[in-house]
Amino acid sequence: MNRYDAFITIIETGSFTKAAEKLGYTQSAISQIVHSLEQELATTLLLRSRKGITLTPDGEELLPYIKELRNSYRELIEKQKEMQGLQSGLVRIGTFSSVSCHWLPGLMKDFKERYPSVNFELHQGEYTSIAQLIKQGSVDFGFVNPAAVSNLNTIPLKQDEMLAVIPTNHPLVAAEKVSLKELSSEPFILLDEGQLSEPLEFFKQNNLQPNIQYQVHDDYTIMSMIEKGLGISILPELILNRINYNIITKKISPPILRTIGIAFKNKQALPIASRYFIDFLVKQYRDIT
Repeated sequence: MNRYDAFITIIETGSFTKAAEKLGYTQSAISQIVHSLEQELATTLLLRSRKGITLTPDGEELLPYIKELRNSYRELIEKQKEMQGLQSGLVRIGTFSSVSCHWLPGLMKDFKERYPSVNFELHQGEYTSIAQLIKQGSVDFGFVNPAAVSNLNTIPLKQDEMLAVIPTNHPLVAAEKVSLKELSSEPFILLDEGQLSEPLEFFKQNNLQPNIQYQVHDDYTIMSMIEKGLGISILPELILNRINYNIITKKISPPILRTIGIAFKNKQALPIASRYFIDFLVKQYRDIT
């Protein structure tokens, strides 16, 4: 038992007997605990009389330090319990392909090096479906564009530039950058991201209407279609890393940026492993304040 906790309980109850009852120990055990603490500190801390107990001058002076030690001990025990809880934790995440391919593998590897028994469960989707999974409780948290969700807590993490993706024989290949106006006249393959589409928002802001020929849920399918000359698209730079498709990417003027963040209902209500993983990834990636 925490000796400091026992000592504070005696002070709070004003009695060795009441402290023993509250802590579930015998009065003699409580007396021995105080005696042991006094021996360690080489002083007398308490005086007992018929009227109860009183602190000695040394006891008065040492009391704030004993309280601090008691609180630190409690925090240590709570942290130990949390660490034990991480031994069998499950982290359930809603995510989309660019994050699950290029962020999560490294994050999960590094996290499992610290907590080997923690497991992960990934649910693929787009902004709207991921938000729904969070609200239903099917996942603990999810990656989204914070602007695409409502009635959830969000933390923005990083901005990702979006690039024009065109076939290798397209007339715009020679251009250093391409404009939205140039892209609006081409057969457009739209990535379905739910209720919010960053490219469509930028087209709208510039009073342009893209020539949407296809609407597709998967980034890699879009790249394959572009490779076959079926159209052009605008995709996030993150998904365009390490691709094997024979396609060309171009920066857009003015640039289109999307915000990647995480969303959750109530962080304090999440399982310990998920709370730790959120803190871990925020520390790794957050560059938006």
